[in-house]
Amino acid sequence: MVETLLPSRFQSHLQKLDPKRRLASHKTLLLASLWIAAFASLFLWQRTSYIGGYVVGPVVGARFTVFGRVRPLQPVPRLRPVVFDLKDFGGVGDGVAVDTEAFERAVVEISKLGGSSGGGQLNVPPGRWLTAPFNLTSHMTLFLAEDAEILGVEDEKFWPLMPPLPSYGYGRERPGPRYGSLIHGQNLKDVVITGHNGTINGQGQSWWKKHQRRLLNNTRGPLVQIMWSSDIVIANVTLRDSPFWTLHPYDCKNVTIRNVTILAPVTGAPNTDGIDPDSCEDMVIEDCYISTGDDAIAIKSGWDQFGIAYGRPSTNILIRNLIVRSLFVLTSLSFNIAGVSIGSEMSGGISNVTIENLLIWNSRRGVRIKTAQGRGGYIKNITYKNVTLDNVRVGIVIKTDYNEHADDNYDRKAYPTLSGFSFTGIHGQGVRVPVRIHGSEQIPVRNVTFRDMSVGLTYKKKHIFQCSFVKGRVVGSIFPRPCENFDVYDEEGRLVKPAAESNVPDIDYDI
Repeated sequence: MVETLLPSRFQSHLQKLDPKRRLASHKTLLLASLWIAAFASLFLWQRTSYIGGYVVGPVVGARFTVFGRVRPLQPVPRLRPVVFDLKDFGGVGDGVAVDTEAFERAVVEISKLGGSSGGGQLNVPPGRWLTAPFNLTSHMTLFLAEDAEILGVEDEKFWPLMPPLPSYGYGRERPGPRYGSLIHGQNLKDVVITGHNGTINGQGQSWWKKHQRRLLNNTRGPLVQIMWSSDIVIANVTLRDSPFWTLHPYDCKNVTIRNVTILAPVTGAPNTDGIDPDSCEDMVIEDCYISTGDDAIAIKSGWDQFGIAYGRPSTNILIRNLIVRSLFVLTSLSFNIAGVSIGSEMSGGISNVTIENLLIWNSRRGVRIKTAQGRGGYIKNITYKNVTLDNVRVGIVIKTDYNEHADDNYDRKAYPTLSGFSFTGIHGQGVRVPVRIHGSEQIPVRNVTFRDMSVGLTYKKKHIFQCSFVKGRVVGSIFPRPCENFDVYDEEGRLVKPAAESNVPDIDYDI
């Protein structure tokens, strides 16, 4: 089965639910149908899929046909006052010649234009453009035409080394410097990466193998990394086979990611997160399809004492209208992977995040919040609305013992605070454990609210909700039944059943 296609059972699984719950779930079925229709053209557009972790399908340059007739290439729009073509700078685009100098010369020309003139556009025409890492500049649009594919060189000696991120202190995998990204930018303003669904391909297979064999002395580089920048738009492109995290906006403001497809094998491609907003503010991620070997999305804000000192939170983030999957096969890594994660690197704080209209399928974890002693910081005001889980082992996870640290010098008394989590409209089938929330005496989980939840289970167990050191409430009826730690209110806000005795302090709720 082609992994990037939704399972056919999803379209009919709600019909199999208890008839009393069908009416409550019809919105989920309708939304799923709309998603399937909307993304069907995107799947056809890809023309390349993964089967069992291997790439199959025609190479870039193959023509897309409709009923046997070749469809002509789309004309490239003019989005900036000045437009350049990569071939004008000596680009070859045959997948063999290295076109790094062509990219660099083009970026230099655009940098000369300045913002007052409206900047410049670099068109990457159809072809296979092999390159080492290169930098973008401000007031620039990188436009990938249909059938254009930027390929990262596989030899790491062509990838520059950079200092560790200041909020991490170390490379995420190895101490010391880290590899830069294939497409990189720092201290930029007004940058757009877009196109007619052209592809940026990190050719990460050799990186994954070397990492697994411990042949790399430095942390692998992302596919696209934009740092200390603002007014960033990434839309209508495909990102695939990153050596490490795929798209990593770091300490950026006003970022929009829309209509992006992100692909990597779901096995054998370690740490290929889809999108990792890191100490970012005012960000929208919408209308994307993500299938990778790690978290589809992971919101971060720094690691232990380094993140506390850097002090830049991730805040005001909207994630909506996504179809995602992550690693499902049981491995030593799969317990730490989810469709959408918050943390565990959250020492600068994470707040005001809304995640809505989300379909997670064939994944070990649905949505997950993870932190630990030594992180410090906070996670608060997180809202989930209209989340559908299909064949997900554990639906909702909040974990406070994710004990992976930059070094042994973290502050043992730096306890993070967790409060204000709202889950509304959580539906689906094939879920083994719908909710697992484990706080601790030092890191209790406060103010958790569930409304309108109905999840079909594959595993019957006496305590379906698994909870400790948590205080919360349920509004209306939900299935399966919640922990005893939760107050139960009716739809009018009247307390129906108080929670059992808890060692988490009482909280005043705004009903």
